[in-house]
Amino acid sequence: MGRIGIPELVLIVLILLVIFGANRLPELGRGIGKAIKNFKEPDKED
Repeated sequence: MGRIGIPELVLIVLILLVIFGANRLPELGRGIGKAIKNFKEPDKED
């Protein structure tokens, strides 16, 4: 598997637009961003 380039990203975005619709993409992006942020941050339990 090679690296993902611009043409592949455009294709992925187009597929997401077809599946989820333009109105839900920002919401989906925020959810994925929060999940990645929570995954990267260590738990702050004392």
